[in-house]
Amino acid sequence: MVEEAHLQEVGSGLAPTSPGWFVVNVVEAAWIRSDAFGGRCHFESSSRVLAERPELEPQMFGEIGFTLAVLEPGKPTGMYHAESSQEDFLVLAGECLLLIEEEERPLRAWDFVHCPPGTRHGFVGTGQGPCVIFMTGARNERGRIVYPVSEIARARGAGVEAETTAPAEAYAPFPPWRVERPDAWAQLPWT
Repeated sequence: MVEEAHLQEVGSGLAPTSPGWFVVNVVEAAWIRSDAFGGRCHFESSSRVLAERPELEPQMFGEIGFTLAVLEPGKPTGMYHAESSQEDFLVLAGECLLLIEEEERPLRAWDFVHCPPGTRHGFVGTGQGPCVIFMTGARNERGRIVYPVSEIARARGAGVEAETTAPAEAYAPFPPWRVERPDAWAQLPWT
């Protein structure tokens, strides 16, 4: 029998602090925020989520990762990249621009994006308000990521100056994430 995980307040909402199954509403879940990349609900208790509660043990999902991203207009979800595992995305609200394989595609609510392993991609918020994207990806212990140089991504603030396989290098110019809900919280569909 699988035990229910314990959910604890970690500074910006509830996160699992023990293994097991759980139910949490997005409104009550823990969030992190970046001035450069918007807000994220990871549902897991990663070291980022537990930044204000270092005494707690991170509880990460084993096979698949899930993130709910909230983008403000003009801001990317992160740096343009390609991973060695599959990733999939569903736009739940708002509008964004998909940067994929050196192309741009406008997306709106209910558009689904499938990225097989090795697909170069990124997203940038557009429109008049926040864009909410549900993100999921397979986890691979030997997973690889590459941040290629892309003029399209650089023009949108989502590209690196020099190709790297190190996330720390790709994100070095940006301040760290912090435990906090997104700025656009009051405009989101669940409020």
